[in-house]
Amino acid sequence: MRKLSFFVLLCLLWPLSVGAAPRQVEVGLADVIQALESPFQPGRPDAGIVDFEAEFFQESRILALDRAQRGRGQVWFKFDRTLGDRVPQAKFRWEYRQPTEQEIVSDGRTLWVYLPENNQVIESDIEFALREQPDNPVTFLTGLGNLSRDFSIRWAAPNRDPAGNYILELQPRRTSQLIARLLIVVDQNAVLAFDSDLRPALRGAQNAVFPILSTTVTDPNGNSTIIEFSSMRVNRGLPDSLFQFIRPADVEVVRPSGLPGF
Repeated sequence: MRKLSFFVLLCLLWPLSVGAAPRQVEVGLADVIQALESPFQPGRPDAGIVDFEAEFFQESRILALDRAQRGRGQVWFKFDRTLGDRVPQAKFRWEYRQPTEQEIVSDGRTLWVYLPENNQVIESDIEFALREQPDNPVTFLTGLGNLSRDFSIRWAAPNRDPAGNYILELQPRRTSQLIARLLIVVDQNAVLAFDSDLRPALRGAQNAVFPILSTTVTDPNGNSTIIEFSSMRVNRGLPDSLFQFIRPADVEVVRPSGLPGF
């Protein structure tokens, strides 16, 4: 399960949406990138994503073993948008129900990976991870507003899925041991939300559209993980207490001397 834990953070990008009915518009690559980044950039109260919760399905494939591992559960995210010009800080909680129970929680300062079957929780400092390994999954989560800075972005082939949503291919601008290629399926309704004719109708926190329907990460060894989301709820006012880990009695705390040990 530690392999699965690692990839869930890596992909942690994200989800399904609500919004206006699709209509035919001329859409370019820059339009899709704008729709993907803008909800996570500072100073965007009209289109900002404050929080979301969803069900998720995850499938990780290990190339060398020709084996797939699947997981399901629920995820909650919250972004601190009070940091002025800084990219919003991410808080999150992933709760796996399958294949085994597991929790991955962060309050923006500390990361907890709770493994009930091992009766232990791995506790790590996020700031140390950000300094020591700038291309790690946590950096990616907090950098959604700067994807075009950190990645080279182009159309995937094909560039639309059967439902008409847009597919982007991202490659890190600098060599990464974690990501060779990232595919993101961008909700077409999120793109329409940035069309000048539709923006007034979609303005406001309750009408925000989460732009990411699914992500597929491929590492340099050819292993891949896809995460898909359903039952998406955006900007519901999730409490900060949700992102605190409450350690059960008799659970061992493991504090690695280095980075989180996924």
